Amino acid sequence: MKTSTFAAARGRFHRARAVVAVALCAVAGFVHAQNVTVNVVDVGGALALLQDAIENYKSKNPNVKFTFTKAPAPELPGKLKAMQAAGRADIDLVLGGLDILSAGIEQSLWVRVLPDQAARFPGVIGNYLPEAAKMQELARDQALAVVFMPAGPLLEYNPDKVKQPPTTPAELLAWCKANPNKLIYARPANSGPGRAFLMGLPYLLGDKDPKDPVNGWAKTWAYLKDLNSCIEYYPGGTAATMREFGEGSRDMTVSVTGWDINPRALGVVPKNYKIAAFKDFTWVNDTQYMMVPKGLAAEKQGVVFDVMAHLLQPAQQALTYDKGYFYPGPAVKNVPLSMAPKESQDVIREFGRAEYAEWIANRPHAQPLDSQSLVKALRKWDEEVGAQKTK
Repeated sequence: MKTSTFAAARGRFHRARAVVAVALCAVAGFVHAQNVTVNVVDVGGALALLQDAIENYKSKNPNVKFTFTKAPAPELPGKLKAMQAAGRADIDLVLGGLDILSAGIEQSLWVRVLPDQAARFPGVIGNYLPEAAKMQELARDQALAVVFMPAGPLLEYNPDKVKQPPTTPAELLAWCKANPNKLIYARPANSGPGRAFLMGLPYLLGDKDPKDPVNGWAKTWAYLKDLNSCIEYYPGGTAATMREFGEGSRDMTVSVTGWDINPRALGVVPKNYKIAAFKDFTWVNDTQYMMVPKGLAAEKQGVVFDVMAHLLQPAQQALTYDKGYFYPGPAVKNVPLSMAPKESQDVIREFGRAEYAEWIANRPHAQPLDSQSLVKALRKWDEEVGAQKTK
């Protein structure tokens, strides 16, 4: 009897110790099963900034493999909804901006990250840059900010065609009407510069409530409908906009810091093209987030969270300076340009703008719309502004 009792107790002890060990590994982020494949969907282009950091993760964790696909923000929520209804989990990590984040929150597609997984991300909120921490608030605990940009709204123009860039929305409208079809911007639902322009106008026009697109943007909607009269069409994404702009068929476009620097660095837009800011403008900041769809097995979910924690480490954040695509890039504090690879430093020095530091320091910053308001604003733009002209 004593032997039996002792054996049972020893068995309980070992089982308990095993449970504690597993729990400790999970908290530390060391849940690494054999031959796990993490399927990543890139919605907003953040993969370009994070690819090297992911490669670093793979080198340390050779049993974890990755697949990468791209998807437009308007189409992904329906796909995720269908997968979840069917009990499938073919997408493990989504990288994207407020458009896909907001749509996913509205449809309850994302796993709650905080505070549920706080042990995997110790001090994450305190580690963010102040403005990035403000952007994190929009995630409603269902995502983590991974890169940050004080976006716009800015105007980019061909100096050979535009001798005096507009400094107010009224001047932009007058220029557009005097130069029909020479201004272009993309559908805001799938374009960071388009959204920055859309959300920045209420501040510039003195609308009643910049945070209420339905009841507080009377001046903005009237302005956009008027501007619509001299715009030929709205491309489905920013890349198409920059191609036409760079090729010379358009003379001006709305822009943000990253979409100004990166296309010039890549040669899509001529290096000598200029940037202009509206007088007394307010920055509408932008962020790319990491989101985990519901339905993942616990083992897979643990690996995905470990990848996310890796991407927020300062050494990996330094890689997000990249070629200026999401300038400056890092979302966390104490990651100066000097930590970035030499290639990134060279690109920023050659294609960056001296005025950005002054504007970022001296102009006010605002959060974008929250998820529900953004969905309403994008829907209203689609229905009332771009309905007949979006391609």
